[in-house]
Amino acid sequence: MPIAYFICPDGKKAKILSCLNKCHMRERCMFLPTLRAIASSSDRKLFKPSVTELITGTREIYLKQTNEYAIDPFKTLFALHGQAVHYMNYKKHGDTILAEVRLEDSITSGQFDMFGCVLNNEDSILGDLKVTSSYKLMRALGIYKKDVSTGEIYKSGLKKGQPKLKKQTCFNGVRHVMDWALQLNYYRMLLEQNKYEVKEMVIQALCRDFSTRTAAEREITRPLYLIKINRISDIWLKRYFQYKANKLQQALKNKQLPPVCTAKERWYDRKCLGFCDVSAMCPYADVLEKQQEQPAI
Repeated sequence: MPIAYFICPDGKKAKILSCLNKCHMRERCMFLPTLRAIASSSDRKLFKPSVTELITGTREIYLKQTNEYAIDPFKTLFALHGQAVHYMNYKKHGDTILAEVRLEDSITSGQFDMFGCVLNNEDSILGDLKVTSSYKLMRALGIYKKDVSTGEIYKSGLKKGQPKLKKQTCFNGVRHVMDWALQLNYYRMLLEQNKYEVKEMVIQALCRDFSTRTAAEREITRPLYLIKINRISDIWLKRYFQYKANKLQQALKNKQLPPVCTAKERWYDRKCLGFCDVSAMCPYADVLEKQQEQPAI
């Protein structure tokens, strides 16, 4: 089902059409064209789940497809920012770059950002645009901090006799890009099924909180990074996405709530507590909320 409500600054829910026609508050929370753009970007009608939907938790997608739900316009502004970045990149310049093309197979469908001569004068590059946070970018680049000894020990206090430690930044960690890799590799597979050769897959990641002290502490020193994505086995990809598609189709057919999203899909509960649009309809998220509300003993 489509998104039906906006969550207003006063906490009330307003039907989107009613909100766009007349605000119930004394003054709108943002420009009317901005609200219209948010409403338009949220209204997608696809006949089968998309690649990005199948990467997320099955329960989340099931609840979104079977319920009218509400979104907070302020929490979607960065997504709108990302769409603006996409639009700027897709303006026609007389070249042969393919952009915003939706392909599909028997399992799912996907709309890749750009394909062609987009980097290093090399043709057949699959490019994807991301607007992301310095935290996610730090993890995607394999940057992490670890404790190392200073060579000194505490001479007094509770830590007397223990070595003094300091934080050291390392750049050789695991690159946490699994979701991006799944998405781009499936786009690659769809392109190759349509007789295109894909030589490389590259993410162009724009850091939305660049220039802040927090970003600097995370060693994010540039507003934009290029991140190359490795190939994943086509056989594994098909099995994974077919499995996710079957789970969703079975749940929709039986009208049965799927199992709780995996720990990774729910960001180890952080998504349930503040970033999932349908958490109000999820029993698991409800339990988490009540646990958060209980006073510490």
